[in-house]
Amino acid sequence: MLASSDLDSRLEKSTQDNFIRAYRFMSAARVLEEKLASLYRSGLIKGGVFLGKGQEALSVSLGIHLQKGDIYAPLIRDQAGRMAFGDTILDTLRTYLGSQLGPMRGRDGNIHRGFPREGYYAMISHLGAMIPLVVGALMARRFRGETSVVGGTCIGDGGTSTGAFHEGLNAAAVEKVPLVLLVANNQYAYSTPNSRQFACKNLVDKAVGYGVTGYELDGTDLEECLRVVGKAVQTAREGGGPQLVVASLLRLVGHGEHDDASYVDPAHRQSPHGRDCLQLAEQILIERSWVSQSELSDWRKALSEDIEIAVAKVLREPTPNPAEEDWNALSQVELRDNFSE
Repeated sequence: MLASSDLDSRLEKSTQDNFIRAYRFMSAARVLEEKLASLYRSGLIKGGVFLGKGQEALSVSLGIHLQKGDIYAPLIRDQAGRMAFGDTILDTLRTYLGSQLGPMRGRDGNIHRGFPREGYYAMISHLGAMIPLVVGALMARRFRGETSVVGGTCIGDGGTSTGAFHEGLNAAAVEKVPLVLLVANNQYAYSTPNSRQFACKNLVDKAVGYGVTGYELDGTDLEECLRVVGKAVQTAREGGGPQLVVASLLRLVGHGEHDDASYVDPAHRQSPHGRDCLQLAEQILIERSWVSQSELSDWRKALSEDIEIAVAKVLREPTPNPAEEDWNALSQVELRDNFSE
């Protein structure tokens, strides 16, 4: 039997390892998205580019706690969660640059990527559509007799005003499916402030009305995100029904790369939820001597080099030829060689 000190030491080491692993996914997402923004400004990306700067801690906390066999339906700002769930730099770039070798074979825009057979669902819309989809998928798993499956998806504060949010969460509550729903309260629905979006004091208050478990957290604090979201996933997996997690944070960039975010009140940027979650995580790593500044610099340099190599590779790959495309989708074998096992 482990002594109390040995158990505490192991728990501390586990917490440290999980934090570092989550940080590395966050860092990879940030560096990759910085490159995507550059490619967009260079005219190499068709369509919009929507970055998750400021939301990486919340996003990664869901992806990192889901297991193989679970369902994950990320949104447009969930690059960190996607990578924690098994997505890769190469597949991300192939989707944004329209490579025929990507998971969506160069079609369906640049944000609708996934491997549905692996439980990694391609986004339909960020306005609540993924909630009833995940609920339906969880019901299907239940009918097949599959247990211990969790379905996770995300939404912004503006999306909580949609009919799909209401219908999906209501159905999840009635059926008591193991849904974990993250709400990134980034203070604006595009350019509409919270004061014009909802009248309740806090979005987590909606949990009571739907009869689900609710949590409120600081979305800039990686440690808190990992703890609270991890608890929500575990509770759902153990039969606790739907879990609603509301995180306060600020989108640190515009709605998309086409938007300068000039409508954001400067007071938000100076408030606690206007902090950069990546910088805060780095401070913790250094203060606790878990990682040195030089190691952080080396990681970022290595990431940048890997991304540049991947970009060069993808730019040489073929794009779809409409004259030859057969337009079949899931009826064909999916390209999944790069998806994490």
